[in-house]
Amino acid sequence: MAKPQKDEAHIWFGRRDIFSKIGWGSFFAFFGIMLGGSLRFMFPRVLFEPSTTFKAGLPNDYTIGTVSEKFQKEQRVWIIRNEDGFYALSAICTHLGCTPRWLQVEDKFKCPCHGSGFYRSGVNFEGPAPRPLERLKITKADDGQILIDKSIKFLWEKEQWDKPGAFLKA
Repeated sequence: MAKPQKDEAHIWFGRRDIFSKIGWGSFFAFFGIMLGGSLRFMFPRVLFEPSTTFKAGLPNDYTIGTVSEKFQKEQRVWIIRNEDGFYALSAICTHLGCTPRWLQVEDKFKCPCHGSGFYRSGVNFEGPAPRPLERLKITKADDGQILIDKSIKFLWEKEQWDKPGAFLKA
């Protein structure tokens, strides 16, 4: 009587070998994941963000009684000059973060999203905004230009608008 021939499928998926193949496959999968994680650790994630400070030009570039919208889109900052000096307001609504618009005719900032209104000083007077706009640090750089630092904020409700850096005297 002739010996039965083993077919290829039977050799690959034999009863004895199937658990061995699953075990080795699991080992190599685990080893691959660990190796990939170790290599990923060697290259840390770095987030490159723009600087929070920027120069806004010379004080003579701003006329008394105006709200400068020059940096509204790029930096989300308004620079206001009055008789005493300068202050910088964050152009981010304190309600939900929309960018209000300066309405020169009405002499106010108006948020298009939910209708919050702010005086030229940044104090809120209408709408759902819970607090006034934030003032940003404003100083003079060594070269005489106005320097705005968006990372340092002054809050009206904490009585910080009188602190050094919240206002730049002319």
